[in-house]
Amino acid sequence: MIDVILGLQWGDEGKGKIADYLTPKYDLVARFQGGPNAGHSLEFEGKKFVLNTIPSGIFRENTQNLIGNGVVIDPVRLRDEISRIKSECPDYAKRLFVSKKAHLILPTHRILDAASESSKGKDKIGSTLRGIGPTYRDKIGRSGLRVGDILEEDFKTRYQNIVDAHLKQIEFLGYTDFELLAEENLFFEAIEFMKTLTLVNSEYMVHDAITAGKKILAEGAQGSMLDVEFGTYPFVTSSNTLSGGVCTGLGVAPKHIRKVYGIFKAYCTRVGSGPFPTELDNDLGEFLRKKGNEYGATTGRERRTGWLDLVALKYTCMLNGVDDLIMMKGDVLNGMESLKVGTAYNLKGEISQQVPANLCSTPVDPIYDTFGGWGENLDLNSGYDAMDDNFKNYVQFIENYIGSKISVISMGPGREETLVRG
Repeated sequence: MIDVILGLQWGDEGKGKIADYLTPKYDLVARFQGGPNAGHSLEFEGKKFVLNTIPSGIFRENTQNLIGNGVVIDPVRLRDEISRIKSECPDYAKRLFVSKKAHLILPTHRILDAASESSKGKDKIGSTLRGIGPTYRDKIGRSGLRVGDILEEDFKTRYQNIVDAHLKQIEFLGYTDFELLAEENLFFEAIEFMKTLTLVNSEYMVHDAITAGKKILAEGAQGSMLDVEFGTYPFVTSSNTLSGGVCTGLGVAPKHIRKVYGIFKAYCTRVGSGPFPTELDNDLGEFLRKKGNEYGATTGRERRTGWLDLVALKYTCMLNGVDDLIMMKGDVLNGMESLKVGTAYNLKGEISQQVPANLCSTPVDPIYDTFGGWGENLDLNSGYDAMDDNFKNYVQFIENYIGSKISVISMGPGREETLVRG
């Protein structure tokens, strides 16, 4: 039995906290796509950790954690990430498993990423420059290297053949701002470290867990509006971020997926370029950014902020088959006199509740509903029914619009700042 947890907006919804909160119920937590462009923040016992590639169940003693075949892995960043968690998780090696079919991010993948963005000028995608896109391109182009390849005798020869091809592309783009030799030294040191990890045929590991009746949580990265198929193309990531990506990202049949948890913020954010219909490019947007600490956990970049977009949210709920909604950062809206929610799009005079096929080229004027605000401090201890009426009105309006229940509400970064509704 597999449950899925994923983001419904443009990423940064708070998946790490909720995955960590849910993991005591699961025997195995598995990442199924993305790479070190993800930044899942976990806070507990006064400590904060940011996970990029490692699944969010790593701090739970009795939970196994799998980096699945759909993930792309930077060996250097993975080694650094492990070094950051060793103090809290000294026995990480017993809990962490890596798919032999996951693809490797090479130093030249990152250089290609930077070269490509540099060549686009004002039309750049807004890449995290982690080499994600070039690695997925090589995967689809059938020229990539996988984790299992590091155990082969001809690994360095195959590596060099790919690097030579990359360097020709980089030269064509006219990019020279890199020092490959230093990066390669770090890469091969990290490859030796990776050989000490437990490398597995992950599809068999997952199926053995299913056969044994174990509970599995598939953890997504980025957000549904960044899906390469259904997101705001071309301003998207390079992988399938939707629940369907679990099947190819872990090697399982759709029949094994039981429940989909969809996570969203009580407002919207986006990092990098691309359309954002409800964006607040003003003082109010800056207020939300500062109060919500809206800066990338991985890159530190400022996130763009805006009102909750229910048109986009209902769209991603439909695509993912969401069963339960989880609302994050409700506390950021505390103390506001009023707030808005986007409920429709005005598309050149046509009122629509559908996301256009090409949101990048379609002029969108969002239509809003306005709500009264609530107090600065909401008491979670007395339960949902005892909370401010205006807050409950906000929650119930979202539920009615989407047609799904909000089962969990997060009102802060800590594990204890979480309200579960019966």
